[in-house]
Amino acid sequence: MAIQFKINCDQAGMRIDKFLSDALPNLSRSYIQKLIKDEQITVNDKPIKANYKMNVDDFLLLEEPQLQEPDIIAENIPLDILYEDADLLIINKPKGMVVHPAAGHYTGTLVNALMYYCKQELSGINGVMRPGIVHRIDMDTTGSLIVCKNDFSHNHVAEQLKEHSITRIYHAIVHGVLKEDEGTIDAPIGRHPIDRKKMSINAKNGKEAITHYKVLQRFKNFTYIECKLETGRTHQIRVHMASIHHPLLGDAVYGPAKCPYKLQGQTLHAKTIGIQHPRSNAYLEIDAPLPTYFLDLLQKL
Repeated sequence: MAIQFKINCDQAGMRIDKFLSDALPNLSRSYIQKLIKDEQITVNDKPIKANYKMNVDDFLLLEEPQLQEPDIIAENIPLDILYEDADLLIINKPKGMVVHPAAGHYTGTLVNALMYYCKQELSGINGVMRPGIVHRIDMDTTGSLIVCKNDFSHNHVAEQLKEHSITRIYHAIVHGVLKEDEGTIDAPIGRHPIDRKKMSINAKNGKEAITHYKVLQRFKNFTYIECKLETGRTHQIRVHMASIHHPLLGDAVYGPAKCPYKLQGQTLHAKTIGIQHPRSNAYLEIDAPLPTYFLDLLQKL
């Protein structure tokens, strides 16, 4: 699809990415920057950079690539839907479910289930393998996950994620007994320098990561905690809690290899998520009840 603009006096001097994100609210600024990098946007038939400042009578041409049809099998997998409207779904993801297809997981994912349930009502911004997916949680983490039904809602939620304005509260059980009732871990997270499948505290190449934790209940050898995220880095809670010597119970990647209980991965649940609704701008907060395995484990402890 080709979109054309001719720049007037009022628009001259603006950065091209800012101008286009204002002119085309269905496209995020980061997506526009990607189109510029891929030379899908030209000025006077020449490629430019995202910081290009426009001149009077510049001719802008945007060639937005056609979205490919997802080559994903729609599967009738039951979904635990916590909230739904014309723009959003909030799913209570079960343990063991991968969010989107990837190597080794091309069926049984949340996306496979969404393709069946939503049919064509999913945003296409993240491409054919991740329709509707604006953020993710790990396979063995349970709880609330936002799904966007259209590009308008996807852009608004993505912007809130970028600004760290979304409320994200997790519940977890960690090894050891935390002495302080609450605390904050402010340590950058990046790819592990040796094991590329893991993340680690990485002051040199990591991105800012902040986790606030609060003790909910102490047991003999474990602590039940609440974690509130300021940022949303990959494996953030798992890496942060391990860094203060309180890894998550059941987390064989960042904690002890042997677990005293029969668990499938880390004991971590995305309990509460809160956003400004993209259409009404009203605050929407959804709570995902603790899964049965988590409740049973708390009872045992």
